[in-house]
Order: sequence, then structure tokens, then C-alpha cells
Amino acid sequence: MRILIWHVHGSWTTAFVQGPHTYIVPVTPDRGPDGLGRARTFDWPESVIELPPERLRDAGIDLVVLQRPHEYELVRQWLGRCPPMVYLEHNAPHGDVPDTRHPVAELPGDVPLVHVTHFNRLMWDAEGAETVVIEHGIVDPGPLWTGELPHAAVVVNEPIRRGRTTGTDLLPAFARAVPLDVFGMRTDGLAGHLGLPPGRCRSHELVQRELHTTMARRRLYLHPIRWTSLGLSLLEAMHLAMPVVALATTEATEAVPPGAGVVSNRIDVLTDAVRDFVADPLLARAVGERARAAALTRYGLSRFLDDWERLLKEVTR
Repeated sequence: MRILIWHVHGSWTTAFVQGPHTYIVPVTPDRGPDGLGRARTFDWPESVIELPPERLRDAGIDLVVLQRPHEYELVRQWLGRCPPMVYLEHNAPHGDVPDTRHPVAELPGDVPLVHVTHFNRLMWDAEGAETVVIEHGIVDPGPLWTGELPHAAVVVNEPIRRGRTTGTDLLPAFARAVPLDVFGMRTDGLAGHLGLPPGRCRSHELVQRELHTTMARRRLYLHPIRWTSLGLSLLEAMHLAMPVVALATTEATEAVPPGAGVVSNRIDVLTDAVRDFVADPLLARAVGERARAAALTRYGLSRFLDDWERLLKEVTR
């Protein structure tokens, strides 16, 4: 099968393109949002082919994975037809939650809506559109945790701009408990923005292939994000065998079962947890091993690809 999909979410797409198909990603001269092409910081197989829009009409596309509302019109323009489609929703709704209407309700025809978490399915209003949940899958980086640095790793992009959404305002409380290493795009100046000494909150920008090894040297993973679908960095940290500490928001309570970490909306409980993991490496190791086992069971790559294969066959039947 030849599947057209835009490069929108690098981590998610890295798992999706491990399947048995040919994956066509649009590329434009400026490599802008509608033509980013192949990933440069993720390892994608040779089955991912980038093509300019003018060549897509003759590319023999069998199915399209939409991820943004305007992509439907791009398909009509670039392909001159509408092959079978599914609409993949990565995000939890913003705005008038829980009454936020999903864009799939505006599309002509019957385009199935695929959510990545059950929380998202519950919170979006799809107005009767066919919906299904296919939970995340992770390309296993391996149990790389060493925990040699008594710090907490945090992964978040643009924490200053996104503010309360990413729990940026909560970081000072955690930084008073343990040193933080914050990884992600546009994290420069975070310590100064929060009024913290640099030694309590360091910022790092790394390419994806370096991130896992670097994260795994930290004692634990901290997930302070208030409102997100389900951060793949949390699931990746669990695959690394890191103990995790997370807010009990959106899907986190489902993703982190008892014994695999500490999940709470009480800041005192969470700050105590990060202190405990930093103070007790053996505890951190034991909890991290349980986190990895739980993540492999629920978010393993084989299950993810099998779920998608069943859906793709149904849609193109």
C-alpha cells in the first residue's frame, strides 16, 4: 500500500513508518509545514519517500492519513481525486472543552477519526463520525537508564511561550527539590525566566538520536504538563527504564500504572517523589524497571502496527 502522510509529528511518525507499506511524505522547496519531507533528526526507513506536490498525482496513492483540517483540500488539489482517508488526531482539544467540535465533522464523506488516547476521544465532539482509538507505539530505545546524575529530566518544547499548558510555572517548586535538566526546543533562558539559578535548571537542545542516552543518565523523568494528549517523551522515558513522576492529568493515570512511578495532582506528593528517587538509586532502578515493563506491554511497537494494519485494511476494503 502507498500511504500519503505529512511530516507533522516526528516521534509518532517514526513509529508509524515502521510498518510494511510505502510512505509518501510531501516535500516543498522551503521545507515548510506542508512539505517538510523526510525527517532529519529521526531514523526513518527507506520505505519513506519524499515527493514534491506536482508528482503526487501520479504516485499511485492508495490511502491518505490526514492530520490537519486543510490537508483535505491539499489532497484534492495535489492528487485530483480523494482516495480513502483517515483523520489522525494527535491532540487534546483546546477552547470550549468539553464542547470542542472536531474538524472531521466538517469533512465531506465518511472519514474515520483516529484518536491516540481514550481521553481525547472522550473530550472531542466528533458529532457522530466513526471514531477509533489506536494508542501510541514506541520504537524501543532499550533499557538505557543509568541514573548516574541525581537530576530530574524534563522534556518540553517552548516552555516559556506555552507557560501553564506545559506546567512551566511548576518548575521552580521542583527545582527547589532537585536539579532539573530541561530538554526541548526553545528552552534557552528558562532559568532566568523562572528566576532560578542556572545550576537548578539547565536547558538543553539535542537532536532526537542523542536525547534518549542523555535523558537516561538522569535519575528520573518529570512530566509536569497540565494539558497534553499524552507526551511521547513520558512513554519513551518509561521504555528507557526511568522512574517517572507526573501530573495526574489527561491520559497520564492510564499510562503510568501503580508501581511504575508517582502520579498525582498534589505538588507536595510529587516533590517528595522526586526527592525520594534522587536519594535512593535502588528505588529508582526498581520503579524504572516496572515502568519499562508496563510501557512495553501497553505501548509496544508490534501492537501499535497491528492495530493500524487492521484499520487500514478496513478503510481500503
